[in-house]
Amino acid sequence: MLTKFVLDDEQLADLVAPVGRLASADPLSGGMFATAYRVHFADGSRAVAKIVGADTSRLYRYELGLLGTEALTYRMLSGSGVPVPAVLHTDFSRSVVAADVVVAEHLPGVPWLDLQLDDAQDAVVRRRLGAVMADLHRVPAPRFGYPAAAAALAGATWREAFECMIDAVLDDAARWEVELPAGRVRAAVSAHRAALDAVAHPVVVHTDLWAGNVFVDPESLDIVGIIDTERTLWGDPLHELAGADQLGHGEPDADLLAGNTAAGGILTDELASPTGAARLQLSRLYFALILSSEPVVRGYEGEWVAGYERTARENVERALAWLEDAAAQH
Repeated sequence: MLTKFVLDDEQLADLVAPVGRLASADPLSGGMFATAYRVHFADGSRAVAKIVGADTSRLYRYELGLLGTEALTYRMLSGSGVPVPAVLHTDFSRSVVAADVVVAEHLPGVPWLDLQLDDAQDAVVRRRLGAVMADLHRVPAPRFGYPAAAAALAGATWREAFECMIDAVLDDAARWEVELPAGRVRAAVSAHRAALDAVAHPVVVHTDLWAGNVFVDPESLDIVGIIDTERTLWGDPLHELAGADQLGHGEPDADLLAGNTAAGGILTDELASPTGAARLQLSRLYFALILSSEPVVRGYEGEWVAGYERTARENVERALAWLEDAAAQH
């Protein structure tokens, strides 16, 4: 089972000392492997300290160097309109503890996941999330793939990066003896190389904009914070739609798309392009492969695991069936 890094008070005080003198700290729940604290400083200010231990045995290859990616992405998005926290301090030296550390600004608001909203209110937040995506995808990136050098999953084209990403996830599954239809997956990706090549310019893609990573003002329903940019990649903006609904398989949310279009976003136009549907299915296939092997890789336990894995495997089959059928028609 995946275990989190444990700190004592003295270690935490040393880690955050460059920001301020620690007065107290509250552990934050959520997240599968990062240890996070709400940190209170002696001057009355607050911050969030996130710590990931050096043990990478239960991480996928694409997750290597993930806290560095989180800090880099927060900095890239500063001034973009995306409400991310400011980075206050980083420490990747592992000189204090055998872990990487990012200390970031404490954001206002409440996680969308924790709000009891009616359907109309939820629709408002989804439209506003679409607008956040518009701001995200206006931020250019220097290349395609994952930013971290440790992952070594980058390329000059989206096709090159995406094929490396698929191979890495299949290799990770094989390492943990999780059976996936690797031959069919690689054939489907190869058959749709032209669709991947249609992505000419990499943009910043958060990849994990689910309700736990979106902070909302309960009164105005404005989105006031976006967190957990650790799995951000540089690539196809349509990858965002699959990442925001990783167990989904139907049409993308109409409210989200409407909010994106109203804010000048490109998702609706990209979906309607000749390659849009195939690119969305390829991205859905990628996430479904990860989720299919995740219970074993992470060591999940509980009654919910079987249903989670079943849904993920069904989504692998759905995406493959769509891609294989589309390839056969050309």
